Amino acid sequence: MEADIQQYHNQQADADKAICDVLYALISKHLEGAEPKVWHAHPVWFIEGNPIVGYSKLKNCVRLLFWSGQSFNEPELSPEGKFKAAEFRYTSPDQVDAESLKRWLLKAKGIQWDYKNIVKRKGELIRLS
Repeated sequence: MEADIQQYHNQQADADKAICDVLYALISKHLEGAEPKVWHAHPVWFIEGNPIVGYSKLKNCVRLLFWSGQSFNEPELSPEGKFKAAEFRYTSPDQVDAESLKRWLLKAKGIQWDYKNIVKRKGELIRLS
């Protein structure tokens, strides 16, 4: 595990750290080749500089966020924000469904909106192939 992500995990309460550990292991396994790093204070995986998935501690849960998740057609994921992001919230590591997460991650590889250049395009998102 990358040192900055390990530090992030170590700062969490035990229950939240357990969720983060499960998410890290599954994301790393199924998003091979993606670049993990702490970005805006939480772990995020990038493909060619484009943010794909990340997680963060909120007040009462750990939120898993897919930047292009609204395009996955997955009813378990809730829309987040004004762009294409979608999320799932966990309060226990037992709630992490490995098969659903694997499916979402496979979709995340193939369905991407260009967040990397969103500022350059003045807020316009373009779907990547």
